[in-house]
Amino acid sequence: MDYYLFLIVTLIITLGAQGYLKSTYRRCDKLDSKKGYRGVEVARMILDKNGLSDVSVVSVSGELTDHYDPKAKAVRLSDATYSDHSLAAVSVAAHECGHAIQDKEGYLFLRIRHSIIPLVNLASRAGYIAIMIGLFAGLIRIFWIGILCEIIILVFQLITLPVEFNASSRGLKQLESLNIIEKEEKGNCRSMLKAAALTYVASVAAAILEILRLVLMAR
Repeated sequence: MDYYLFLIVTLIITLGAQGYLKSTYRRCDKLDSKKGYRGVEVARMILDKNGLSDVSVVSVSGELTDHYDPKAKAVRLSDATYSDHSLAAVSVAAHECGHAIQDKEGYLFLRIRHSIIPLVNLASRAGYIAIMIGLFAGLIRIFWIGILCEIIILVFQLITLPVEFNASSRGLKQLESLNIIEKEEKGNCRSMLKAAALTYVASVAAAILEILRLVLMAR
């Protein structure tokens, strides 16, 4: 019974965070920026002002698929963010530029995060396989290897938290200092950035619950 309770709580936390992000995004997406800057223009302004003219800004398909690619030195914005001038687009573009600034300055948690990505990719694949083999074959040691892999993924998610919150903080400061938004728009931009960051908090909580569930199964 405890297994199912953990599973239900995990689903509630995950779906709740995603729902909060999407509702906040839709609300801010309906609010046009008074300065009228599109996401691509916001990104270009922030990057150029921070000595990152070598970082490109490109459009990618999908919704909320925005991210910074450190290898390609590119801020990739979803189609809506790239071309729209809503407060949602402005906020998301600023956040991704925050990651580019982190990369330039060698932000510690970002460097650690990038360095362990190969290990995390291996753990995510091997962990699932080990858990399935351990569960169905009754091999408890293999099952515990799977749990260890899940813990590695949790550590990665914990390191991601300061990276995301710091990028949001940097992005909001850039929007203010470059006069991209009006003072009365700051609250909505902060709400948008906060909602995005909270999805990572939810991911950490869900990962902790999943590990606890697996430990109970192992015992």
